[in-house]
Amino acid sequence: MLYQAAEIFHVHNYSIPTTFDNGHTHRVFGVTSLGVLKGNTHVHYYRGYTTLEDGHVHYFGGVTGPAIFLPGGGHIHNYRGVTSFDDRHRHAYAGTDSPSYF
Repeated sequence: MLYQAAEIFHVHNYSIPTTFDNGHTHRVFGVTSLGVLKGNTHVHYYRGYTTLEDGHVHYFGGVTGPAIFLPGGGHIHNYRGVTSFDDRHRHAYAGTDSPSYF
């Protein structure tokens, strides 16, 4: 698919649970950057800090996977990463965001 410039001017919301480590989980959540062209697709940058659990937060950030087009229209992106090391542990996370319909 060839992109028009206006088609990458969108964002996605995400809210993804982390793995259960050190007796608890967190949630990575936020809103991505605007789309960034990458070859014949696009990605988004994201960063933030997790929900407060067990008296602490973790930091995270990364780049989404390429657009995954949905049968009914719109698209989503995959997320995968590891949080910062805080309170003697870290968490992994993986999931998808909310669909965007340009």
